[in-house]
Amino acid sequence: MNICDRLRQGIVTETAAQTRALAVELAAALPPDTTLALHGDMGVGKTTFVQGLAQGLGVREHVTSPTFAIYSVYQGTRCRLIHLDAYRLEQEAQLESLLLDEFLISPYVLAVEWPEKTGPWLPKAAWHLTLAIVDGDKHRLRLD
Repeated sequence: MNICDRLRQGIVTETAAQTRALAVELAAALPPDTTLALHGDMGVGKTTFVQGLAQGLGVREHVTSPTFAIYSVYQGTRCRLIHLDAYRLEQEAQLESLLLDEFLISPYVLAVEWPEKTGPWLPKAAWHLTLAIVDGDKHRLRLD
């Protein structure tokens, strides 16, 4: 069973390293120009997951949450990674002023934390991944 099928069934990880390893595996399966909407409460591992995506895409820089910068752009060997943390967006119109579209140069992966704050801006073809804490310190990841 491939990584996408396994994620559709839901996968539980016990460590941050396991979560990053899943993201590395998923990065290899993502088609060019993919938007990945990361759903889940604060502290469920969204940035940890993006760190694994970055690794899988060949990004050599250290990836951190872009909460205050809103987004970060990383160049990998496979493609560009744009990491958007929409948590601080108060209006959908703020997305236009970020000029984010200028960085969506093919090939890219756009990882969006707090996608519910982006309203209709998020592409209809976006992949939706839900992360949640289960059984204390374990995390469940599911591709919808």
